[in-house]
Amino acid sequence: MILIKNAKILSMTGQDIDNGYIVVSNGKIDEIGSMENIQEKHYTEIIDAAGGYVLPGFIDAHCHVGMWEDAVGFEGADGNEVSDPITPQLRAIDAIYHSDRSFKEAREAGVTTVVTGPGSANVIGGQFAAVKTYGRSIDEMTIKEPVAMKAALGENPKKVYSSKSKSPMTRMATAAIFRETLIKARNYKQAVYDNIDNDKNKKPDFDFKMESLMKVVSGEMIMKTHAHRADDILTAIRIAKEFGINMTLEHCTEGYLIKEILAKEGYPVILGPLLSDRSKIELKNSDIKGPGILSKAGIKVAIMTDHPVIPVQYLCLSAAMAAKAGMDENDALKAITINAAQITGIDDRVGSLECGKDADIVVFSNHPFDLKTHVVYTMINGEIVYKAEV
Repeated sequence: MILIKNAKILSMTGQDIDNGYIVVSNGKIDEIGSMENIQEKHYTEIIDAAGGYVLPGFIDAHCHVGMWEDAVGFEGADGNEVSDPITPQLRAIDAIYHSDRSFKEAREAGVTTVVTGPGSANVIGGQFAAVKTYGRSIDEMTIKEPVAMKAALGENPKKVYSSKSKSPMTRMATAAIFRETLIKARNYKQAVYDNIDNDKNKKPDFDFKMESLMKVVSGEMIMKTHAHRADDILTAIRIAKEFGINMTLEHCTEGYLIKEILAKEGYPVILGPLLSDRSKIELKNSDIKGPGILSKAGIKVAIMTDHPVIPVQYLCLSAAMAAKAGMDENDALKAITINAAQITGIDDRVGSLECGKDADIVVFSNHPFDLKTHVVYTMINGEIVYKAEV
């Protein structure tokens, strides 16, 4: 058992402890309490937080860590299969390089989970995975896969396929291809899985793409839909409502301009990257105040890095800057912990400090939004995976 003591615990459950302790056993959080109630036990290791802050490990709810390897170039660029606008059969775990240096930098910055996967070149790009930032293999690191399916609207698919003189070259075509694929998937599901007579003669041949979309059209799997501009965000909502799919709005750069509509529709938002320049036309209305505006409108918000656009180790900085720009400080912390976990469907294991959850815990020297603070310890699955040099 490991004991963390003398800590300011921000649990992300609404129950914080000014001077508390946490007991870790068998990779899980076993006890949380106030120091005045601590019991003497035999601990294999004792970590004295010395009044520092202890939080759940941070979660990047949308990034491409391991998909575009750090400092490698083409050979390590495995995030976009730009040969076909519809590739739902692709799986992130078959491309993630588990030894990418970015995983090390992530855990050194307190990021213990990343939701990583294909980019936005394709209308439907493939399957994301939720993985820990430490492990000997991607299979060992995986929390949930697939955790979501990736889709994209707007500028990126247009740009990729217009250069090939291939559809989609307009927003109309992108939306049409998206709809057509979901209709095919729904029909395939009805023919294969909803055939109550189980008549093999009526079943279509196996279709890998359609098989990969079964959980999407049944509402079991999240569709992460890339949309920056307000019109693309509204198209994403329109399609999600038409097909009854479980959707999250990714990037949502202009979401703050239509906050009343987003609040009414109720789709959660994974917003970012927040620290990049306005590098393309879709980002012309990018505003660091966006997360605070949406959060105050009652919308559940997570903050992403979109690594490598913003390096994953700056996830906390992104949240801190959102707080500086007006987002409630607690909401900003939730945006990289419990909100990120809930939105991506992994909150049964990570995102908050609660008994029974994975012991993914970070000890900070001071409040994590303090520019001078540093990570003292990072723990993943109850194992100390980073310790600051004294």
